[in-house]
Amino acid sequence: MKPLKLHPNPELNLLLERTVPLTLHEVWAAWTDPEHLVHWFCPKPWQTIACEIDLRPGGVFQTVMRGPEGQEHGSAGCFLEVVHLHRLVWTDALGPGYRPNAKPFMTGTLTFDQVDGGVRYRAVAQHADAATRQQHEAMGFHQGWGIALDQLVAYMQSRR
Repeated sequence: MKPLKLHPNPELNLLLERTVPLTLHEVWAAWTDPEHLVHWFCPKPWQTIACEIDLRPGGVFQTVMRGPEGQEHGSAGCFLEVVHLHRLVWTDALGPGYRPNAKPFMTGTLTFDQVDGGVRYRAVAQHADAATRQQHEAMGFHQGWGIALDQLVAYMQSRR
């Protein structure tokens, strides 16, 4: 079964795309193993203090992040699509088992492709409306997700 092609909509989507000097296996492990994800997932000085991953459609994707003043922010959603080594789609609109969540924010699509020099890493955050997209951008989507990706690369390279 061929994955659905995501059509860009700059009014509703935010995009981070970069080639990173890692292997597909390293990028996949960073995103799918909670023991790895907690080391890089949110920009420092924030920390990811908990993570639960059930890597299958309908399975849980949940994180808890703690800020420098001790404030905590949790996010629980579920995977919609899992294509080993190449694609992850999750949403906070639904919880585990596809149960609707009260306050959805986004659906995330990650794609990973082997290219010269590493892996082409593409992250798309889809939002229901332009206001939510603008809110996410104002929260620092590009800087925050970029820093997290830098942390992912550094962490996975340190494990070589």
